[in-house]
Amino acid sequence: MFTRLVRSGYQVVFNTVFRRMDAERAHHIAAGVLRGIGRCEPVRRVLGRCTRPANSLRVEALGMEFPSPFGLAAGFDKNADLVDGLTALGFGHVEVGTITPKAQPGNPKPRLFRLVNDRALINRMGFNNDGAETALENLRARRNGQAIVGINIGKNKVTAAEDAVDDYVSAAKTLRGQADYLVINVSSPNTPGLRGLQELDALEPILRATLEAADGVPLLVKIAPDLADDQVQRIAELVRRIGLAGIVATNTTIQREPLATSSRVVEAFGAGGLSGAPVRERSLEVLKLLRAELGDAPCIISVGGVTDAYDVHERLAAGATLVQGYTAFLYEGPQWAAAINRGLERLRRRGR
Repeated sequence: MFTRLVRSGYQVVFNTVFRRMDAERAHHIAAGVLRGIGRCEPVRRVLGRCTRPANSLRVEALGMEFPSPFGLAAGFDKNADLVDGLTALGFGHVEVGTITPKAQPGNPKPRLFRLVNDRALINRMGFNNDGAETALENLRARRNGQAIVGINIGKNKVTAAEDAVDDYVSAAKTLRGQADYLVINVSSPNTPGLRGLQELDALEPILRATLEAADGVPLLVKIAPDLADDQVQRIAELVRRIGLAGIVATNTTIQREPLATSSRVVEAFGAGGLSGAPVRERSLEVLKLLRAELGDAPCIISVGGVTDAYDVHERLAAGATLVQGYTAFLYEGPQWAAAINRGLERLRRRGR
């Protein structure tokens, strides 16, 4: 009843207000509400009773017990100041960031666009964030110390590709004390030269140096859906050989087909990473490739095109350890995580 009522109310607000508003401005409004929820203990307590995942959904991963296999992907909470509010909505974990060593404004606005007919987004945010030190302060100030937090780290735009390792090491050293796990982001299409770091010659020294800097905190790497199958397999082999905790798959895509939104509108939006339902099939393909290559042990966090409990169930059945979503959150509303958790519980009871 709670989730149905909240979803109905959100759909009215989305269609009458948010849909007509600049997407980034709508995000800032939602973030303000979440920030307020996080700061108000009575509200968090009431929400927690309505959204708490069933004990049957608990899962062991990365040396921890997650309350649910479903969490929020990086990109929503860029400065790590929304964890309390997001956890109150039922997310089993929150991956914050991408966070760079130094603050940076990101790319010029507008830089976030909805493709409503595709249940998708195009973004070229460019790692806009207030820097690692601010994120560290925000994480230290959070009220829910039990929330599981992953920290997604990247290089600053002004840092040359050949010096990228220094940025990843710096961010890892600054943030490791507040991280339940760390993720190296080398797969966003919105920072020039970043995706080139997925080439093995560039990637291996970054992974090795950051693993040392993580000082025992589980370290994963996030890859793009646009890699060829053999590239995915080679990265998996590298991850296994170095001893990383796992892989996050996948980031946004630079592909634009097939889409229901007209090509004229899509072209007008311009460059950026496409996320949401159109990424679903490729993300699932990459997950299956990775699990076949990695075997049973390493963690795979599957993200890309996840909309409902059936999607999460499918990813888990295909070998995902954990599952994340982001884009559908903007379309489904604040009851989304709780609805997925309840749907997963029903599917498990039915033995599906």
